[in-house]
Amino acid sequence: MPWKEVSIMSQRREFVALAQQESANRRALCRAFGISPTTGYRWLRRYQAHGPAGLQERSRKPPRSPPRTASAIEQRVLQLRAAHPAWGGRKIRRRLQQQRVAPLPSASTSTAIVRRHDRLAPTTNSPQPWQRFERPVPNDLWQMDFKGHFPLLAGSRCHPLTLLDDHSRCCLGLAACADERQPPVPAPLIQIFTRYGLPHTLLTDNGPPWGAATTPPVHTALTVWLLRLGVRVIHGRPYHPQTQGKAERFHRTLQTEVLRDRPFPELATGQAPFTPWRTVYNCERPPEALGDQPPVRRYQPSPRPFPAELPPIEYALGAVVRRGPAKGEIALHGQYYHGGRAFRGYPVAVQPPLAPDRVTVQFCHETIAELDLQHPDG
Repeated sequence: MPWKEVSIMSQRREFVALAQQESANRRALCRAFGISPTTGYRWLRRYQAHGPAGLQERSRKPPRSPPRTASAIEQRVLQLRAAHPAWGGRKIRRRLQQQRVAPLPSASTSTAIVRRHDRLAPTTNSPQPWQRFERPVPNDLWQMDFKGHFPLLAGSRCHPLTLLDDHSRCCLGLAACADERQPPVPAPLIQIFTRYGLPHTLLTDNGPPWGAATTPPVHTALTVWLLRLGVRVIHGRPYHPQTQGKAERFHRTLQTEVLRDRPFPELATGQAPFTPWRTVYNCERPPEALGDQPPVRRYQPSPRPFPAELPPIEYALGAVVRRGPAKGEIALHGQYYHGGRAFRGYPVAVQPPLAPDRVTVQFCHETIAELDLQHPDG
């Protein structure tokens, strides 16, 4: 604790006088004067070495300080920042190194120079500040994707299938697959759903085997199976992989920590390093984005269990139920509307009109199309 404000010098002199007495309890005196023993003994040493002058307040400035960066170097840093407003300290340092600038400032020094001159504020040429987003609770959204394939020594390829919880970043699945042409009900998903339950929404990229974010949406046998389970399927924006930013970041970590410089003889042994690494990733590895806490600390299984059998397809009263024919078309008022081949043979419901000439088509809980009654092919 600091000294009290009233007559600091007199308190110091009184403390020293009492502390120098032969029977003095110096620690008790420190408590009585509201200072730590370290402070009390420091004032005793100063008084014994310099007398009353040793009790005067001294400058807190350190005896040494690192030299300030030369003005010419600061100007080079600021010139690069002005030319490249999005560059941070590391990029600026790298460019100065390429230009053989000496002495070369560190990345942190370059950042400090930019900050000292108020150059860190967004400029008109900079994009909007990047904002982190995450779902508020576990299992609200899972991100599923294939990481790019890598070759096996046997001559074939491995396509890792990854599944990540958006809220916790917990890796719920990491499977070595022979290709990306998944069957209607892939075995890895059944295992994951059995262990962790069902998510509310599943985010995938565009294209097979997930379907595509078109109007109307393109569905596959896999997404039809997911819809029957009550799992909503959404797709990232085409050509915008940042929509699945957590999956992309996970793939880079997987590449760096597992795949790089590691030989994989064949697909049968490809899963061997994935399983223990997934445990380390979930239970030990502390991501900065989670406050240095492992993902498992933020995850808990879904309260929606994986059912032993698919639930029946039922619709509310008032809906017009149609069964999709082999070509995936829906018959309505003597005309056919394209509804997607993935729904052939399944009952779909035409709901009451949104407008006099438009109706919605529903499969289970999901709206799969809006039909224009005046333009069936539109």
